Amino acid sequence: MEPLPHILVVDDHAQIRESVTRYLERNGLRATSAKDAADMDAKFAAGHFDLVVLDVMMPGEDGLSVCRRLAAEGAVPVIMLTALGEDADRIAGLEIGADDYLAKPFNPRELLARIRSVLRRSNRKEPLVTRLAGRKVRFEHLVLDTDRQVLIDDDQGEISLTDSEFRLLIVLLERPRMVLSRDQLLDLTAGRTAGPLDRTIDNQISRLRRKIEPDVLRPRIIRTVRNGGYCLGTDVEEEG
Repeated sequence: MEPLPHILVVDDHAQIRESVTRYLERNGLRATSAKDAADMDAKFAAGHFDLVVLDVMMPGEDGLSVCRRLAAEGAVPVIMLTALGEDADRIAGLEIGADDYLAKPFNPRELLARIRSVLRRSNRKEPLVTRLAGRKVRFEHLVLDTDRQVLIDDDQGEISLTDSEFRLLIVLLERPRMVLSRDQLLDLTAGRTAGPLDRTIDNQISRLRRKIEPDVLRPRIIRTVRNGGYCLGTDVEEEG
């Protein structure tokens, strides 16, 4: 089953972001909201998004600055929300990399149509292996060769990884010592939410531990955090 596109709505106006989020969810999309740039960064650290709806006028870091950052990373399309008649904001947003814009106040049906249009045009998903693509990454007694999708131990023995194991390990290596819930891990690795009895992540963690832990009964590389989830309990170094 194809995962639903996940939209992040970033707006400091609580009523707008809540109503937009509800509307998108009623119309077949997944939606999460953030109140400002810092909140958006925290959401990105913990989840995967296919498009950002971004307000220009926000306290702290404004929407144009945020759009410039996102465009530089090239990972996710952006639709800017601008004040009615603010042509300067609209033009600046498009120049620095926004994919579309919509003036406030707006019809939510039009926003939905623009979101679907941008998703069709871009047809891009955030690559799972972003910062670590093409690199070798050392943690504990192992080195992950991301190009070959294999682990190399200190004796130069090689351990192959399945696609799901590789995706899960990459997510953990990109966020060392960060506690991630099962829902977050499933979102980051598969782009979907977990059902009430979904044990997908627990099973993948168990299989991965058998390949990387010196003592599977006392895991210290992938740690279980009670009532929290899992975290990579070691430092990560990029080689070469």
